Amino acid sequence: MSKFLKGTMILMAAGLITRLLGFINRIVIARLIGEEGVGLYMMAYPTLVLVITITQLGLPVAISKAVAEADARGDQRKIKNILVVSLSVTGTLSLIFTPALILLAPQLSETLFTDQRIYYPLVAITPIIPIIAISSVIRGYFQGKQNMKPSAVSQVIEQLTRITLIAVMTKAFLPHGVEYAAAAAMVASVIGELISLCYLFTVFKVKKKFPVRRNFLEGLKAGRKTLSELMGVAIPTTGSRMIGSLSWFFEPIVVSQSLLIAGIAAGVATKQYGLLTGYALPLLTLPSFITFALATSLVPAISEANIIRNYKLVEHRLQQALRFALLTGGLSVVVLFTFAEPLMATIYGSVTGAYFIKLMAPFFIFQYYQGPLQAILQALDLARAAMINSMIGAVVKLAVIYVLATRPEFGINGAALGIAAGTVLVTILHYATALKKVQFTVYINDYFKFLLAAILSGWSGKICYELLTIEPMMLKLCIGISMTSLIYCALLFFLKLATKSDMQKIPIIGAIFK
Repeated sequence: MSKFLKGTMILMAAGLITRLLGFINRIVIARLIGEEGVGLYMMAYPTLVLVITITQLGLPVAISKAVAEADARGDQRKIKNILVVSLSVTGTLSLIFTPALILLAPQLSETLFTDQRIYYPLVAITPIIPIIAISSVIRGYFQGKQNMKPSAVSQVIEQLTRITLIAVMTKAFLPHGVEYAAAAAMVASVIGELISLCYLFTVFKVKKKFPVRRNFLEGLKAGRKTLSELMGVAIPTTGSRMIGSLSWFFEPIVVSQSLLIAGIAAGVATKQYGLLTGYALPLLTLPSFITFALATSLVPAISEANIIRNYKLVEHRLQQALRFALLTGGLSVVVLFTFAEPLMATIYGSVTGAYFIKLMAPFFIFQYYQGPLQAILQALDLARAAMINSMIGAVVKLAVIYVLATRPEFGINGAALGIAAGTVLVTILHYATALKKVQFTVYINDYFKFLLAAILSGWSGKICYELLTIEPMMLKLCIGISMTSLIYCALLFFLKLATKSDMQKIPIIGAIFK
């Protein structure tokens, strides 16, 4: 098995475990602090993401690409310079922005958001900034070496630590108010990330073949060319991520202000936003562990193939990634749309947010394509084009949210439609940009076959579920989802969208098909 597929499968396995653990966290948080507490948590989180984006400066992707190219040439000195420069840049920025966010938190919560209680979770999460700054550099190094295991294991460790702490901490602080419980959940995230960094640093010290601390200053002085090369990829990448982060930062602000214009009180708006982003969206983004694995593996794999001018391999990797994203994302869309109500009732104990899932699920097949396409554009030095695409999508998303959410007949549904509109537009633009750079075949018939498989499996699964008279509901749901998944997979094979050779490339499953 190639490094690309092996690395992708490792990240997919770890991503699946992480997602499952993350869902346990979500269930605990939702059941303990409710819709309002989740709303406070989700309104504060985009601010943190924006600051982390500025701190990282797009370096993780640039490090992965640069290390992969240097490793292909066997240039260990170059790899050391990459690490020295990257750690210096991210470390310095984190020391600037961490105290800045703490000082600005009162103004942010009072002037931009309609709910001042956001101050507490916002301050509580701030210490995570320097931790992520260092861990992102180390992850970029391992990804560039196409060694995905350390990143995968660190994700699992981070979630296990968080899940151990979150129930105890949120329950302990809940009597003081939901804002303190939301802040406690943030502190649990900080501790989890810190333990994850300790693991990554330990593995890095064992695996690296050169001393980083020795002659650190000399390496930094000699790293001007390296810095310039990294910034050549990092700045456009930062631009693209910055647009996404700014869009996410302004999203709760625009939503809360728009709902206020529509006549919805601040507390109610916080609950509604919590339902949308804390209940529905985590389910809709479930397959992101697959797209994240594909995107992370694609950057070094395509960069390496591109530098040796193996364009046939570039196209092959691209087709592999898009095919995996379509088929796995498609199953998620079918399951979520078909079983929205019982899923919400089983996981969160409420069906209130099920409507959001049904409204947005069909559009999210585009979301599952977006990660791999973004990685492909970055690996092909088209980060600037990706940035422009993201900018257009972000502007459209916020505009649609404002136009629709300010109207009482739409309300929070306008925010859901705005998120969906931005996602679809960015994915289409990414796809068109990749098609201009890489001459690859677009199999139109396969998309029609996929649509047929999705509709038939969803319809059949719904009928099977309704005919079941088994109790409890969780068992009935598991059987219904399993039957729907089997029908979907059978249709993929029948329509020749998946083959035996495809299955043989996947660990564990491949052993069954040999």
